[in-house]
Amino acid sequence: MNDDEFRQALAALDMYQAQLESLARQAQIFQVSLEESIRARETAKAFLNAKEGDELLIPIGAASFVTAKATGENRAIVGIGSRMSVEKDLNGAVAFLEENVREITEALKKSTEAISEMETNARNLSAAVQQEYQRRQQ
Repeated sequence: MNDDEFRQALAALDMYQAQLESLARQAQIFQVSLEESIRARETAKAFLNAKEGDELLIPIGAASFVTAKATGENRAIVGIGSRMSVEKDLNGAVAFLEENVREITEALKKSTEAISEMETNARNLSAAVQQEYQRRQQ
């Protein structure tokens, strides 16, 4: 490995590190979104299965819940992105949330696979750089 290749390898390692940090943040956002979407879906299902007057525990965030009584209304307001929400019947809301969970799960899977692949590439490049560094020390 000549000096230019060695410098390029070191720069590539720095780039890998920055990309890994970015992908890790992205995966963390996907994980939080997935957990939130699952809670919303399960809450909508609970209302769908509840009879008028049934008491339900409703998640309000931060691992906190409030007690509410089902009114028999079969409607929900769901966020569809870009700070927009629409009213749907509970069946439609559950279906929408299930699709949302599926999409986020797939995005999280792809993100995790990208992280794994990038870590492997970085590990291999790091080993080559270490070997070259040791060669230059001799």
